[in-house]
Parts: sequence; C-alpha cells; structure tokens
Amino acid sequence: MAGTNEYKKAVFGAGCFWGVEETFRTTKGVISTAVGYMGGHKENPTYEDVCSGKTGHAETVKIIYDPSVINYKELLDIFWKIHNPTTLNRQGPDIGEQYRSIVFYYDKEQENIARESKDRLQQSSLYSQDIVTEIVPASDFKFYMAEDYHQQYLKKSGHKSCKF
Repeated sequence: MAGTNEYKKAVFGAGCFWGVEETFRTTKGVISTAVGYMGGHKENPTYEDVCSGKTGHAETVKIIYDPSVINYKELLDIFWKIHNPTTLNRQGPDIGEQYRSIVFYYDKEQENIARESKDRLQQSSLYSQDIVTEIVPASDFKFYMAEDYHQQYLKKSGHKSCKF
C-alpha cells in the first residue's frame, strides 16, 4: 500500500452530498471522504447558510484516494454515473445552486483529465442535452467541512440511499 504522502485528493459536487459521499466512501482505493461546502464566497458557512442560496457554495465531497489502487479518471467515471450532469443547479428533486454539478481540480493533470472526460461524455450518445458541469481550480476556493451530523450520514442512519 502506498504511503500517506502518496495519497491524492479530489473534490466533486453532484447533488445532495449524502449519497455521493456514500458511493465514494465504499469505493476500493478511497482512503477517506468528507462532506462539505466549496465554491462560494462566505467563510465557514453552515448548512442553513448554503441552503439559503446566498453563499454560492455547492454541497461537495472531498475524497482522499490511493492512486496506486484507483486513479482520477476512474473516480470521474463514478462521478459521471451517479448524477445527471445536464441539469443546471438540480439533481432529482433537489433544486438550488448548492446541488450543481462541479469538479474542483488540484493540478493541471486533474484539470486535463476532467476536461477530456467531460468532452468524451458530451460526444457520446448518452445525453441529448449539454453537460453543464463546472470544472474549476480548487485553489480558488476553500473546502469547509459540513456539520458532523452530515458526515457519513447514510452509514450512520442505516439508509441505503437518499430516497428513504
């Protein structure tokens, strides 16, 4: 197994963070996950702040992964499959900017992989509408941890998905 200094991180927003987090938490090669808020302008936002639609944050999941087990492209493949990247500020019944589809990249390699992955998906016949997923530098934003009760919510609550 790789040493901790070899682990990498990824941050994705794909709607309600509970289900997104559970999917990645149970993925082989993922070391840890945390749900939080990223992409907005308010420091230390609360869940209520983010839900107000006034902070600009997205509900996101920070993933620490072992690239010797799973690579960034494979994480993106999962990301694309678990949500609809063609709906602007919405996933299923959840509506608002906090539910937008977004990829925060940490370096040029992640940016290139994310853009190529998005382009490939757009050119496929999977979606008839344009993919609206944002791809932005993580360095422009701070990741704020969500409240403790949101961390591993589905695991703690015993639910299999966000649809109870």
